[in-house]
Amino acid sequence: MCPGGPSSRREKEKFGRMNILEKIVEFKRSEVEGRKAATPANILEKSAFFSRTPLSLRKFLVDPGKTGIIAEFKRRSPSKGVINGTADVVEVTSGYARGGASCLSVLTDGEFFGGSSQDLEKARVNAIPILRKDFMIDEYQVLEARSIGADVILLIAACLTPAEVKSLAVFAKSLGLEVLLEIHNEEELGHICDETELVGVNNRDLKTFNVDTERSVELSRRIPAGKITISESGISEAKTIHYLKNFGFSGFLVGENFMKEKDPAAAFEKFALELKAYDRVAR
Repeated sequence: MCPGGPSSRREKEKFGRMNILEKIVEFKRSEVEGRKAATPANILEKSAFFSRTPLSLRKFLVDPGKTGIIAEFKRRSPSKGVINGTADVVEVTSGYARGGASCLSVLTDGEFFGGSSQDLEKARVNAIPILRKDFMIDEYQVLEARSIGADVILLIAACLTPAEVKSLAVFAKSLGLEVLLEIHNEEELGHICDETELVGVNNRDLKTFNVDTERSVELSRRIPAGKITISESGISEAKTIHYLKNFGFSGFLVGENFMKEKDPAAAFEKFALELKAYDRVAR
């Protein structure tokens, strides 16, 4: 079929009807196949990072010397456009680490978020866990995560079946990586399995991009005991973290609140001081 013919038009029409999450996953499938062809799995396994011992996010989240914050490096997003196009990944993530972050979250999706694997590799200069933030749909991406120095991978329930979550989580754990499962609603509670010891509640609906931190509160009551819970997105005030701790949350993923500032590291430091002030009052 010639380019621009009926088949091409049908594909464009189909793409136009998709919500943003569906568009990302559709693109990701094609992107991953291309990367597999360019860099076979056996090449990834030769990376120097395969010989390092991954750090445990579970341990860092319960460390009283840390803030519990998973501080994110994100240049842009489909909903907000460019958030910070000039920030240096090493400078920002190093500032996060010095300020007491429990983990770094680094976007590696290029098409929609302006990230790259190189961003995560550069952030690896820091001695705290790093979460590879991407749309994981294939074991190849898990191998990639290990090869670029990640300690934790993100599995998004909205992109995967429960069986796919289980399979990818088992594979990740076989490589020494921890798994953060992200859920958005009650239906996705069924994706939780033994291998997903970390469960995140995304307060941002990935289909509409509306944000409501009460989503974390509501779902916290339904998450099985023994899981470490993390609230993600829409957190812009220290008092929100203090509030969510009352519902058992140990981790808090915050990105845009810092990245929208000219100096994200300084914004994190200010936020961390405010959080300590709330904690002192609580005690």
